[in-house]
Amino acid sequence: MLKPNTHLAISPTWVGTVVELSDNRAVAQLETRAEMCADEAGLVHGGFAFGLADYAAMLAVNDPYVVLGAAETKFLAPVCCGQLMVATAEVVTEQGKKRQVECQVSVDDRVVFTGCFTCFVLQQHIMDQ
Repeated sequence: MLKPNTHLAISPTWVGTVVELSDNRAVAQLETRAEMCADEAGLVHGGFAFGLADYAAMLAVNDPYVVLGAAETKFLAPVCCGQLMVATAEVVTEQGKKRQVECQVSVDDRVVFTGCFTCFVLQQHIMDQ
């Protein structure tokens, strides 16, 4: 398994942990917690599924200067507090500095989120430009 080369300071509590990492592919998981719930019924805010998918997409590119440029996403099913979300991301096209990454997030065998992320690999850190 490759080692992460991006987003090294990010909190695994909020965006997940690496499960698998290889060239152009990543799997990350996030155990949902009470602080992620939007209401008393235990509905997890969709931003956490998005955050996990975004993190997995960044890992699939695995460059220290990768940034997200755009995302087309679909929320397909609710996630409940205490469930484990697993994101699988794969780079499907590469054109110069642009990468298209497809990702899906599942809980058990049910897909709860899909997305196509447009990522860019910059020549230097975005904050240094």
